[in-house]
Amino acid sequence: MAQVSGTSDVPDMGRRQFMNLLTFGTITGTALGALYPVIRYFIPPSAGGTGGGVIAKDALGNAINVTDYLSKHLAGDRSLAQGIKGDPTYIVIEEDHTIANYGLNAVCTHLGCVVPWNVSENKFICPCHGSQYDSTGKVVRGPAPLSLALAQTTVTDDKLVFTPWTDTDFRTGKEPWWT
Repeated sequence: MAQVSGTSDVPDMGRRQFMNLLTFGTITGTALGALYPVIRYFIPPSAGGTGGGVIAKDALGNAINVTDYLSKHLAGDRSLAQGIKGDPTYIVIEEDHTIANYGLNAVCTHLGCVVPWNVSENKFICPCHGSQYDSTGKVVRGPAPLSLALAQTTVTDDKLVFTPWTDTDFRTGKEPWWT
């Protein structure tokens, strides 16, 4: 006959529930921690307090002071600044020596090269595959399928601000492809 002892080797129900809860909590916490970046990826960023605008920056990362900028550039100049999403964006100086109400994203719509301004030909010419854009960034020769993206420019407190262009593309009369 088997002998019954007063102690049990099986943990009591309270201890088992505690261990199950601890295991469940650990697994859930780890899974949520791993899923957080994935979920954040699919949530678009908020526009922010400036309506989604960013202050244009020079090559050294300093905010562009419009008064100083205009004193150093001539009418018709196009020079690069850091724009929306950090993309290189051209600032366009009009003939009346003011900054145009648009900036041009310098990323070629063919394969993503940075397109330099060619002063002698008065157009942008991509060094990678020869796409050409006129002075307003409209594609005039492929293989690039689309014109350069536009950014709205405004001056606030003597700083140049780029905001996303949402109006009709004045070069084509169509809705902007980049929005």
